[in-house]
Amino acid sequence: MILRKARTKDVKEIYNLVNRFAQRGEMLPRSQSELYENLRDFFVVEEGKVIGCCALHILWDDLGEVKSLAVEETHQGKGIGRMLVNACLEEARELGIRKVFALTFRPTFFEKLGFKPIDKENLPRKVWGECIKCPLFPDCKEEAVILEL
Repeated sequence: MILRKARTKDVKEIYNLVNRFAQRGEMLPRSQSELYENLRDFFVVEEGKVIGCCALHILWDDLGEVKSLAVEETHQGKGIGRMLVNACLEEARELGIRKVFALTFRPTFFEKLGFKPIDKENLPRKVWGECIKCPLFPDCKEEAVILEL
């Protein structure tokens, strides 16, 4: 298993992985063009092919978001999600970002990594730019969690 920054050749596999979960309403769908535009945000874990991905998206000088965390179903429970989120957190520290949040249907996973629940209303308005694209908007059931680094 190799953890690394994503490359252009990974986009189709990231696209398929993320959108498989999106079809079940578990995350936002991503277009290939959106993935190419934000490729530098992504880490992947590969084992012959991409089996997990996660992105750190910078929103402001002190705020980042962990997003698009997806791990192949057959590889879940092996620490891959933790590895991906930790890579994003390490990069956030290197960049000087002091707070990282996530919007998730699985807050317990993030809480095990030290994130704390937060009311979505306490996040800056800029966060909601993607929400309008979501099929669950405005009745989203995602929970917000945040970690101070």
